[in-house]
Amino acid sequence: MSGFRKFRKKIKYDALYGLVRTLISLSAVVPRRLWLSFCGWLGVLAHAMSGKTKKLMRKHLSIAFPEYPERAIRSMARETFRMMGKNAGEILRASRISTLEELNRILVTHNYENFEKANRKGKGVIFLTCHLGAFDLQVTNMALRGLRPNIIGTPLKDPRLNDLLWNYRNKHGAVAIERGRETFRMIKVLKSGGSVALLIDQDTKVKSVFVDFFGRKAYTPVGATVLALKTGAAIVPTYVYLGEDGMHHMHILPEVEMRITGDEDEDVVYNTQVLTAMIEEWIRKHPTQWVWMHERWKTQEADIER
Repeated sequence: MSGFRKFRKKIKYDALYGLVRTLISLSAVVPRRLWLSFCGWLGVLAHAMSGKTKKLMRKHLSIAFPEYPERAIRSMARETFRMMGKNAGEILRASRISTLEELNRILVTHNYENFEKANRKGKGVIFLTCHLGAFDLQVTNMALRGLRPNIIGTPLKDPRLNDLLWNYRNKHGAVAIERGRETFRMIKVLKSGGSVALLIDQDTKVKSVFVDFFGRKAYTPVGATVLALKTGAAIVPTYVYLGEDGMHHMHILPEVEMRITGDEDEDVVYNTQVLTAMIEEWIRKHPTQWVWMHERWKTQEADIER
């Protein structure tokens, strides 16, 4: 990397880090309703300024919703930026939350008994979730309830931003684990009756299979399925979204029964498809709160065959 590119990269990360720190400080003094409106406005501003990301988002929305006219797709992309701003702003603001009572003022937990039922089996719980809404609030919720969830994450390129994120996730007892070093640790946690949180809605450099997602083959991580088959842990799906009432709603669904036929490869594909179909259903309900800029269909079957 040339000296100029290094300098430009440093300036970029310095500016981003400074912005995040400033926003965290502002979130502590601005009333919540005004703060979320402001962050939504920042999202709209980002939409106006980000040509490449905006085009990617529209492309992916068109793939997922081919029945929608271009005008509707453009409107959805703009609203997605706005909601991303709001949800990101809530996560920044939530860094000050220290008790479950405080969290309950902004988040409603639905059907917690589904986790309790699965947890009584004593074989560990895999919380299956996705990048919908202010998804990190789910980790805060689990941690404040004393569950000590282990959550897998890819380190950010800027160590300072990475420290902010991981310190937030580790707050109150959650355990952040760097992607690529997690398999043995997760098995150990589940075998001891603990819990882990996994997101399988992105195309990443982990063991994956192709399953249908919005009518197209998408390369999908198999971690949740493999862990459940190996350990007997219960997969409990969860998702969160910002409702029209101004509250975040976290839904905890009943345990997903794994199909086990004896053909491991077939079972992994089948069960991963079942989980992915559930995630698609959540996104269809709240389409403007998912990360449409992510290149979900980037990896093609021809890429794997080469």
